Amino acid sequence: MEKRFFGKTKEGREASVYSISNANGMEVCASDYGATVVSIFIKDKDKNRRDVVLGYDDVTYYQKYATSYFGATVGRNCNRISNACVTIDGTEYRLEANDHENSLHSGKNGIALKIWEVASQEDNRITFRYVSPDLSEGFPGNMTVEVTYEVTEDNSLAISYHAVSDKKTVINLTNHCYFNLNGHDGAGVLDHVLQIHASHYTPVASAKAIPTGEIADVEGTPFDFRTGKRIGQDIEAEHEQLSFGGGYDHNFAVDKQEKGVEEVARVYSPESGIRLEVLSDRIGLQLFTPNFGNGQEGKNGIVYRGRGAFCLETQFFPNAANEPNFVSPVIDAGVPFESRTIYRFSVE
Repeated sequence: MEKRFFGKTKEGREASVYSISNANGMEVCASDYGATVVSIFIKDKDKNRRDVVLGYDDVTYYQKYATSYFGATVGRNCNRISNACVTIDGTEYRLEANDHENSLHSGKNGIALKIWEVASQEDNRITFRYVSPDLSEGFPGNMTVEVTYEVTEDNSLAISYHAVSDKKTVINLTNHCYFNLNGHDGAGVLDHVLQIHASHYTPVASAKAIPTGEIADVEGTPFDFRTGKRIGQDIEAEHEQLSFGGGYDHNFAVDKQEKGVEEVARVYSPESGIRLEVLSDRIGLQLFTPNFGNGQEGKNGIVYRGRGAFCLETQFFPNAANEPNFVSPVIDAGVPFESRTIYRFSVE
């Protein structure tokens, strides 16, 4: 376990980065700012180390480009809530409208934008903890959340979430890593081959990306990744759903085979030979191919361009707190929220 200074926030608080690793040379760097994954180093088919997630050199840039959420732990509610409002047991709670009239990733007071404490640490694992006060993000209840990152000997990054609130509230947590299996400084990801184990997805009503409530069949659409295909194969197809976001920014309804953790997606880069398997116990998976075009200065001065990465965010469905056709993310007071996501790497 190594710790290094990661700069100071605009509020004057010091941020740090912690390095955890295994005996095979896999290394993960995570910051106490947002419980954020800053780097994941993996050896490619030629035994060269590649950092396969996008990020920034210090906390200053994470705050400057806060709306990108690179590598962050996102909550209390990840993704979108329509009209920045949720009703729990007859009481309406107003949230921050930071995405048109909707709430995205819980706004400027979300846990992704806070300094967390380190609850425990070992050579291959670290646990971050944060206490979100009652109504601090508009949601009821004092919520204590812990996120544990563990690098295992099979070259996985295992992420475990634990949260509990003293009032009934929304809890929907995810990690927002932007992956490029050619390296964060590589070209785009359109040649990556992606397979998603989902026969259905949740179409959105407009460019504001709120689902209609329908759980639609992927058959015959650009959203059919069941047998695996290049991310770029259909991304420019003439399809209304793709036009809304200029690419993929959609939730997939995972074909759950069992109650616990199972594989929900896999991605392969022919260039690096690196394969990523995503395992989760969640019912939803958001595929996001970022389409920002102006460029952001990332690690080592690299300028990130549109479609230079992909996100696979494990979650409840977007707007599930308001959509009766979706499984609700509203959790009773005192009932622990537990979830686990595993990003497993290998080389072919």
